[in-house]
Amino acid sequence: MNKGQYEHITHPFEPLFNADARVLILGSLPSVKSREQNFFYGHPQNRFWKLIAALFDEPVPQSIEEKKMLILNHKIALWDSIYSCDIIGSSDSSIKNVVPTDLRRITDNSAVTRVFCNGKTSGKYYEKYHEARLGIKATVLPSTSPANAAWSLDKLVTAWSVIKDIEV
Repeated sequence: MNKGQYEHITHPFEPLFNADARVLILGSLPSVKSREQNFFYGHPQNRFWKLIAALFDEPVPQSIEEKKMLILNHKIALWDSIYSCDIIGSSDSSIKNVVPTDLRRITDNSAVTRVFCNGKTSGKYYEKYHEARLGIKATVLPSTSPANAAWSLDKLVTAWSVIKDIEV
């Protein structure tokens, strides 16, 4: 694929959750790197895994299995607001022709009562497609993406600490 061209992307992997999940964290759509790894937040510069590890005072997970355990052990579910769309590379600003994910698959089969969006793009599509359907207002948190360089890891940890307060 040439840079600058739209590509139709369908979400390439399943949501991560179990029946104990109380918190749902939504991205917008997996980045090119995440799609290559077939797992959430695969770009090495994305601070998501460092952030979650810091929030819960855990070691930063390296393998996909370690990442799954970190999320599930803290009663978190991961998914994205968008199931498919046209996008240029990983550019959220280029997203068009959105088909939303089916979040009921998670909410109907877990204890999720709170939704947090990783960045404004996820928040925008959650509000547009999911909020009224689920009846849960999302909290939009600053993006962990490397594109959000204005936010240091420490600032992100402070902002995201609201997630810790929900854990039981």
